[in-house]
Amino acid sequence: MCRNITELRGLEPAANDTEIEAAARQYVRKVSGITHPTDRTREAFEKAVREIAHITEHLLDDLPERRQPPKTVPPLRRPEVQARIAARAEAKTAS
Repeated sequence: MCRNITELRGLEPAANDTEIEAAARQYVRKVSGITHPTDRTREAFEKAVREIAHITEHLLDDLPERRQPPKTVPPLRRPEVQARIAARAEAKTAS
């Protein structure tokens, strides 16, 4: 069901809050069928993201070390994704 959610366990350096939130957000989008929350759905959507991110942090802390790192680099660590995020932020500040 959630093959697009990034594998976070075993990353070096460890997954940060932004990566954990992005994975939680992707999970909530998939489960709820909501890509872009509306005013009616935003509160429940954001609450679910916060709760799942919190639980994910605990899960990653409680699991033993991985023997091997994940096979793919998380999207937020890829240079091309970082460039897109920076360009979007720059465009917003220029507006």
